[in-house]
Amino acid sequence: MSIAALIARWNALPRAARVLAGVLTLAIAVAAVAATVATHSPRIPLFPMDLHPEQLAEVQEQLAAWNVPFTPGAENVVVDASRRNDLLLRLALAGVPHPHLSSTGEALSTIGVLTPEAVVEAQTRTGLAGDIEAGLRGIDGVDDARVIVAPAKPAQFADGSAHEATASVRLRLRAGARLSRGAITGIRAFVAASVPELQPAHVTILDDRGVALGDQSAAADDAADLQRSLQTALDTAFGDGAAIVRVRAEYDSSHSAQREIHRTPFGARESVAQFPPGALRRLSAAVFVDRGRALDLTKVRELASATLGYDEHRADTLTVEDVDFRRDPVPRKDALWMLYGAVLPLAPALILAIGMVACARIAIPPVASMLQSVVERAGLERASKAAAGFPPARVRSMLEEEPPHAAAAIISALPAATATAVLELYPAHEREAIVQRMQRRHSALVPDAQELMRRHV
Repeated sequence: MSIAALIARWNALPRAARVLAGVLTLAIAVAAVAATVATHSPRIPLFPMDLHPEQLAEVQEQLAAWNVPFTPGAENVVVDASRRNDLLLRLALAGVPHPHLSSTGEALSTIGVLTPEAVVEAQTRTGLAGDIEAGLRGIDGVDDARVIVAPAKPAQFADGSAHEATASVRLRLRAGARLSRGAITGIRAFVAASVPELQPAHVTILDDRGVALGDQSAAADDAADLQRSLQTALDTAFGDGAAIVRVRAEYDSSHSAQREIHRTPFGARESVAQFPPGALRRLSAAVFVDRGRALDLTKVRELASATLGYDEHRADTLTVEDVDFRRDPVPRKDALWMLYGAVLPLAPALILAIGMVACARIAIPPVASMLQSVVERAGLERASKAAAGFPPARVRSMLEEEPPHAAAAIISALPAATATAVLELYPAHEREAIVQRMQRRHSALVPDAQELMRRHV
């Protein structure tokens, strides 16, 4: 359907229908805009204060690396209000942005004609330190730096002494970063070249732990780097486990100076350059090659020499030897030996358990018999007490199914008259068996078993 036909059909509609359709379309558009605004959180500046240009660039770079949407501004960045706190926390953990550094231009911009000379010197040192710190921040592995500069001071009086320029540098390294000796030497040279009349030997460099960089600890790190580099080269060329590398580096710990005299027709000019300690004095390396690989020791030596920078004039030593890396297999213990090793620590407990079981087996039968006797005796006593108030015929009927020893025990506990009447009700052979089992020490009715037998016989 063409646009003209649609317009014709629209014009053919009643005026009320067209007004209603327009109102509905406007209401839908307003509702869509309101829903869009309601579903999107407001956007606010990320930082409560304005940022300097280098800080703003650092924040924008970090947000772009995290793939976070933001709107750049002249002095701040705009982000969603719902993400502001989270972004501030992440930036704080990442150390972004760094504190602002006052450059030489900023430090000297406030100086006027009437500014005292001491203030001018202080501002100059501050600006110079800020320029050096900004340059050190760009070095790989350095997160931040602080620099303190002490310019050279000539002697004020004839008997006074001059002070040479010095500088102190404190570096904050990134997590896991480590500066090589070459990087430390470069930093020292960079700082010395930035300050007039400053010699590299007068630059002190510390890390965030307070350890001086460029001393023997750095020498050990350089030796470890050389060893790691050669080990990686050998593993790549001949395979893992083909060689073992050990490297030791010795550095000169004394200061050195170089004096130069330039003579001209108008006189002589002397210049002295001082060099800090740390020059490589000797390098010792040992390479052990697996004899089972049948490697060419000459090629191994050439590779190690090129990787380490071997120098004969420096009295370096490089030893390459083939060694049998094979190890005799450790004899495995058999099952009986392993069982012995497992049982031996448990032997005292096992012996104690066996002894307890044996004692229990010996003691249980007598104890069970004693308990059974006690139970039977208690039952007989209860039966005797119950039968004491019954007539003899009733007692005889109660003892009908009882064995002779039980009947004897019950009858012996009865009064003498009742016991005699009950015995009279038994047949002669049963009465004889019961009388033989009756054990009463004193009884007025039956003094002993012999008398009872004579009476009934």
